[in-house]
Amino acid sequence: MDIRTIKLYLHLSDSLHFARTAQAMHVSPSTLSRAMQRLEAEAGAQLFQRDNRSVTLTSAGVEYRHFAELTLDHWGKLKTKIDPKQDLLRGRLNLYCSVTAAYSHLPGLLDRFRREHPLVEIALTTGDAANAVNEIRNNRADIAIAALPDPFPENLHFAKIDDVPLSIIAPTFRCQVQELLTESYIPWDRLPFIVPEHGPGRKRIDNWFKALGLTPNIYAQVSGQEAITSMVALGCGVSITPEVVINNSPVRDRIQLLSSPIAIPPFELGCCCKLKRLAEPVIQAFLDAI
Repeated sequence: MDIRTIKLYLHLSDSLHFARTAQAMHVSPSTLSRAMQRLEAEAGAQLFQRDNRSVTLTSAGVEYRHFAELTLDHWGKLKTKIDPKQDLLRGRLNLYCSVTAAYSHLPGLLDRFRREHPLVEIALTTGDAANAVNEIRNNRADIAIAALPDPFPENLHFAKIDDVPLSIIAPTFRCQVQELLTESYIPWDRLPFIVPEHGPGRKRIDNWFKALGLTPNIYAQVSGQEAITSMVALGCGVSITPEVVINNSPVRDRIQLLSSPIAIPPFELGCCCKLKRLAEPVIQAFLDAI
């Protein structure tokens, strides 16, 4: 047994998916499988129940996870104690956020964090903000910047950093959408809407439709607010989008804002992580920088 194997085991005990853990931990599936077999041999007990469809922890596996968590925690404290530069935090932080958040909110957070903790390695992955919670749940990210989902999972922690208003956006140039907007009233039921596939953004727009008693004309369901903004700028339809995405979009001069007949609640933007990892020094230090 070594620390690397313990880290592999802890990731797998959370993901319960060999391929996912192998990818996240940068090992081959066969290497991961052999490492777990050696661990079970050393423990003298079966830690995982496997079949063709699923992986689950055995009762021995649950007990071993407690041992592994304590061992990893003690190892981290020992390294800090014997390190001659123990006053400087070390480690790696895996961050996930949208491309827009990487422009708008992350730079200030990272500047403050790096001033205090220059030796911590930062690994950044960008993608659809609607996937942020799953990135945390599946251990592909330590901290994600995301809108507060409703309902919020009980096993996660959320630290608010900003309120983000949302606006209805439409193309500015002559197209079929623009022609509909020149009518004496806005025909919301006939406008083609571009909506997020899922996540807080989809819930906001679905609630907006419901509050207006509107059966929407859905033109497309798209992953990522940046892609939605580009499609609106191309004249494909209208949407409800965070203003921070609009302000940071390279096509913002092709977009206009429409007045909403009802108020649209803003997003609460923040950093989320697993609740059980709050005490980890690197995670705690990053949250302190907010």
